[in-house]
Parts: sequence; structure tokens; C-alpha cells
Amino acid sequence: MAHTAPFAESAAPSPAAPSPAAGGAEDTAQHLAWLTARQTQDRPHHYLLILRFALVNLIGIALLGAAHMQGLVEKVLISDQTYLSLVIFLVFLCGLGVSARKVWQTSRELNQVRAFDPLVRSRAAEYIASLRGADGDTRAILASALRLKLGQRISVVRNIAGSLVILGLIGTVIGFIIALSGVQPEQASDVKAITPMVSTLIAGMSTALYTTLVGSVLNVWLMVNYHLLVGGTVRLITALLEFGESHARV
Repeated sequence: MAHTAPFAESAAPSPAAPSPAAGGAEDTAQHLAWLTARQTQDRPHHYLLILRFALVNLIGIALLGAAHMQGLVEKVLISDQTYLSLVIFLVFLCGLGVSARKVWQTSRELNQVRAFDPLVRSRAAEYIASLRGADGDTRAILASALRLKLGQRISVVRNIAGSLVILGLIGTVIGFIIALSGVQPEQASDVKAITPMVSTLIAGMSTALYTTLVGSVLNVWLMVNYHLLVGGTVRLITALLEFGESHARV
């Protein structure tokens, strides 16, 4: 019995000896703490892209309201017999809605990069996961793919803006067709026939000019939103690449 006590003391683990499992857990905790420590320092500007989008479109709405008060909107709707100006405006609203969705998505992803949380699914987390174990050439390919993917995501806004100009040009052609359809050269000497011909000519020219004007103005409005999206997307790509490279060197 006298020899069992020393054996029991030697079999007991020393409290000071570190456990390999505990060391791995501590390293993981430190790594996660390093990742979550990358918090943005400018919280008031967390949604700066959304604020810029709201400001730009508030200015556009204010100008549209001023045109309505001057009676210009009603004049366009009355003079355009084809209602193509209304179609152009509806297409513009669709493009503006898509632009708003892309702005929100881009702004949210920017915030996720600035305040990275490894436990939350995000584009930053997916990109870092794709870089795990990748060499320099593979990281360059992944970076190029990221640029193409994010650039393609916002190209739909540019395409819708371009379609507004095309619709305006189509309205121009239709207006000229309407204007020329009322011209009858053989009846030019008849005084009674001149009045309807002039009326048809004026109606066609009004359609041509107003549809071109509406398409061009709304194209400029939507392109401003597109360039705003381009700036936000460039910042997102830069933030993702910088964060990915810093994480890859860890």
C-alpha cells in the first residue's frame, strides 16, 4: 500500500502541461479573432453608396416634378399618338428598379467585407474559401473571374439604358412615317386638303421629336445610376482582392 501513492501521483497529468487539442482550439480562436477584428472605422458611411443613389434619384424626381408643373409631361403624353413615350418611361422604371436592387446588393457586400464575420455566409467568405490552398497563378485567375462576374452583374442596367435610346430612335422613325403618310402631292393644289395634311405632318413630327427627347433624357438619368454602380463595384472588387491577398498570406 505504501508504493501505490507515488504511482498515483505520477499517473496524474500535470496541470501546467498544455494539451495539443487545446492549443489547436486556441490557434483557431485567435485566427477567428483576427478576422473579426477587421471592422470598418467609418460606420456613419456604411451605406454611402445607397445614400448617393438616393440623392441622384431625388434630384431626378425633383426635375421631373418641375417638368410636370410646367405642363411638359402632359404635352408629351397628348402629342405622342403612339404612346411610345409611355412605354419608354415604363422601361426606364424597370431599369431603375434593377439599379436599386444592384446598389443595395453591392453596398451590402461592401459592408460584409469591411466588417468580415467568418460565421456569416457572404461573397467575401466564398472568395476566401476559393483561395484556400491556391498558389499565385490560381489566385490571379480567381481574381479575373471575380472581376468578370461582378462586371457582368451590373451590365443589365447599361443594356436597359441603351434600349431607351433605341426606343427613342424607333419613335423618331415612326413619327416620320406618320408625318409623310398624310402628304398627298396630287392634292397639294386643293385648299381643303392642305389642312388635314398639315395636321398629320405636325402630329408625326411631334411623335418623332418627343419620343427622341424622352428616350435621351431617361437614358442620361439611368446612365448616371449605372456609373454610380460601376464605382461601387470597383470598390467592392478592390476590397475583396485586398482582403483575399492579406488572408492568403496568413
